[in-house]
Amino acid sequence: MSQNQFDAVSVVKKANVYFDGKCVSHTVVLADGTKKSVGVILPARLTFNTGAPEIMETVAGSCRVLLKGETEWKTYGEGQSFNVPANSSFEIEVSGEAYHYVCHFG
Repeated sequence: MSQNQFDAVSVVKKANVYFDGKCVSHTVVLADGTKKSVGVILPARLTFNTGAPEIMETVAGSCRVLLKGETEWKTYGEGQSFNVPANSSFEIEVSGEAYHYVCHFG
């Protein structure tokens, strides 16, 4: 999961822009049809809802995360990831530098 690039992919040209530009990502489609999003979250505290399960891989920066139903915030840095169940939500807080991520769906 911690490779530096994805080879032989298609990229959806239009960006996904959330929370007035505080989160911007692009959808990447791998040769086997698997979809991922690659993006950046600027300093903010945001809440995301999930449909499918997600693995959020930290590429650069760090964040604090509170998963739905939990009471303790956890910190994730470069090279670390966290799992979010389907049909759930999580709060993410980024302070200081931007948080770069890859979201692996399914």
